[in-house]
Amino acid sequence: MSRLTRRDFLRDAALLATASAALAGDSYAQPWEEPILKKVGPNDKIRVAVIGFNGQGLSHIKAYAAMPETEVAVVCDCDANLADRGIKAAADIQKTAPKFEQDLRRVMEDRSIDVVTIATPNHWHALAAIWAVQNGKDVYVEKPVSHNVFEGRRLVEIAREHQRIVQTGTQSRSNAGMRQAIEYLHAGHLGQIKLAKGLCYKFRPSIGPRVTGEVPKTVHYDLWCGPAPLLPPQRTRFHYDWHWFWDYGNGDLGNQGIHEMDKARWGLKLDRLCDRVFSFGGRLGYTDAGETANTQVSCFDYGDVQIIFEVRGLATADPMGKNRGKNFVGNIWYGTEGTMVSSSYDAAVVLDPQDKVVKQFKGGGQHHANFIKAVKSRKVEDLNADVEQGHISSALCHLANISYRMGTLHPFESLSMLNQRSSLAPEIERLRVHLEDNKIAINSDLRLQVGMDLAFDPAKEQFTGYRQANAWLTREYRKGFEVPGHSA
Repeated sequence: MSRLTRRDFLRDAALLATASAALAGDSYAQPWEEPILKKVGPNDKIRVAVIGFNGQGLSHIKAYAAMPETEVAVVCDCDANLADRGIKAAADIQKTAPKFEQDLRRVMEDRSIDVVTIATPNHWHALAAIWAVQNGKDVYVEKPVSHNVFEGRRLVEIAREHQRIVQTGTQSRSNAGMRQAIEYLHAGHLGQIKLAKGLCYKFRPSIGPRVTGEVPKTVHYDLWCGPAPLLPPQRTRFHYDWHWFWDYGNGDLGNQGIHEMDKARWGLKLDRLCDRVFSFGGRLGYTDAGETANTQVSCFDYGDVQIIFEVRGLATADPMGKNRGKNFVGNIWYGTEGTMVSSSYDAAVVLDPQDKVVKQFKGGGQHHANFIKAVKSRKVEDLNADVEQGHISSALCHLANISYRMGTLHPFESLSMLNQRSSLAPEIERLRVHLEDNKIAINSDLRLQVGMDLAFDPAKEQFTGYRQANAWLTREYRKGFEVPGHSA
């Protein structure tokens, strides 16, 4: 375990400030009984279908419509109200209008489609990608690549079996600034690195009380639920707020946080899951319909190396010290010869042991173009963010959430028992200050969910000796929406 002192939590704030300143269902027959092995030649026009475009998927449409070698042929969303938006976004750029489909299964059976991109809610990511792969299509799937560990591993296995190209949407891996920064770490310029901290400080207000919400009339709700239970929504806002419910989302750890999780382990050269995981936190500051934590600290133990990850959904002081409810996401890597701080998807700053800036990296990239390059070359190694990398980063988020969900409530003051984990002392102290800044009294009424400290076998991708925890590595799938290989 890394050994830090309580004053280190103050140093982290100074590091961030320095770095920021420097960077101023219907019944439907499944059509995929036999694998389809269509190849895309280097001179072919690649026909793309975009599934889900109420958010990030709109950027997919614009990216592929703009590439000379690709054509957005189909846009698909279970909300028919979005059809005109998606069609127009593509047509304005490529000058030809794509077809709209409401049912993604029709996209899967369309043999004229070469590439499928997926930006649905999380609970659909793996299954939609698997169906596309089984139908001979290459896939770009947004982060997280899975809603649970089992289906992420199955996606990797099926992609390999069918020799498909599958890229995940952790775009930092294609940005020149981050690639150069990680190369700098890997070259040993910071000496020995034993600890990386990932930060997801993103203000998330209350989503309101739990209610039986209405499904928009234009939404095919059976398809929207897909692998998840077919239950009435329990929230006021139908779109987006699904992130904060376990049936569909993974909280901000598996939403925004996965970008920083991916960068943290990339910098540490950790190409496997951890040996132990532990997480604590709560949904603090308000009582609402949401289920996932808005305040969470997670620790991933790799023996002599650690990742510590913080999620904050309440207003937090930005790196310049002003409590304005602003957002900050990033990473800190601690080396024996200095520190590196990343505060964006494409930039990082290196600080010497006296916290003076010695080097900066900045530069963007084309993540979608990297995917198309690999589609044309048929070489998985051409991908900057292959699906297996996406699976590992996604699964780390899932493991922490399992630890958290298996926890029990304890008064905040009982967190002193965690001080035997000396590496968590700064996070506990920082959490205390954060809660006080948000006018949350630190008393016996304040209870946090303290998760189980779980041993994990990264080779088997199973917890060691925890049957309940292993049950949460997968889920029950609805009939017709099962992930292949799942045993009920």
